[in-house]
Amino acid sequence: MVRLGVNVDHIATLREARKGKLPDPIAAAVLAEMAGAHGIVCHLREDRRHIKDKDLYLLKEIVKTHLNMEMAPTDEMVKIATEVVPDMVTLVPERREEITTEGGLDVISNFEYLQEAITILRANNIVVSLFIDPEINQLKAATRVKADYVELHTGNYANAESLSRVTDEMERIRSMAIAANKLGLGVSAGHGLNYQNVREIAAIAPIEELNIGHAIMARAVMVGMERAVRDMLDLMR
Repeated sequence: MVRLGVNVDHIATLREARKGKLPDPIAAAVLAEMAGAHGIVCHLREDRRHIKDKDLYLLKEIVKTHLNMEMAPTDEMVKIATEVVPDMVTLVPERREEITTEGGLDVISNFEYLQEAITILRANNIVVSLFIDPEINQLKAATRVKADYVELHTGNYANAESLSRVTDEMERIRSMAIAANKLGLGVSAGHGLNYQNVREIAAIAPIEELNIGHAIMARAVMVGMERAVRDMLDLMR
């Protein structure tokens, strides 16, 4: 079955509402793994609005499955990644004023810098994924910068309001997942996926992993982390 990466950023968001110690994203990661998650995802943003450096280092110590560090492709973040050495780094676009990541990374416009960053990360035995919109030109650029994986942005699919738009976006994701696979890239997907829309994406054969955060954390507030993760896994199966 497709793997599930659980993003624990929003546990840290809730903690930062009071600038205290609780709830703890490290404890959340442990519970998610106990419930069957195949990996843990965290985004160390430049403004440190939720996950902090200490969280990342602690996650590196306690995660037993697979640690995926989301980060902007900056010199500072590349340096931190080479010190922590997560299992995977996912390079994402980042704007300080955004509420959450708004779209995919423009690999074409940032080709040379991404190529340099990826070379450094891979030299430190870190698998590199690029969070991109499901577009063929971005896929081709991802192969040229020697990324290992692409994570297809599913936000337009998740936010579609009509059945025809949902169908169109799903087929776009499906065709780009197949294209990425043919180009030799590993394929994951994420952004906006929830308990109502995940089944169709999980059924796309070339997709190996779904990375989901907000929906699982929102459900965990009501029913607990372990049940929230297991419910998502049941739908993905």
